[in-house]
Amino acid sequence: MKYETIQIIQGYAYWFITLLLVVLLYAYIYHLYKSQKSGKIDYEKYARLALDDELDDRLIEDRNKENKKKES
Repeated sequence: MKYETIQIIQGYAYWFITLLLVVLLYAYIYHLYKSQKSGKIDYEKYARLALDDELDDRLIEDRNKENKKKES
């Protein structure tokens, strides 16, 4: 293969991967927005997790012990 052909393939691969990652990012942002709006998950509770990380701080959510499939 010629060097110019490899450069062209690299250029197309770069733009394809960039567009793919942009689409995935926007899909993830939309998923977070939709989950927040429907009330499934409240992400604002988790926003304070980095600030409230002491051992004696209040828990974000209570632990559900009914689910037997979880390991802990």
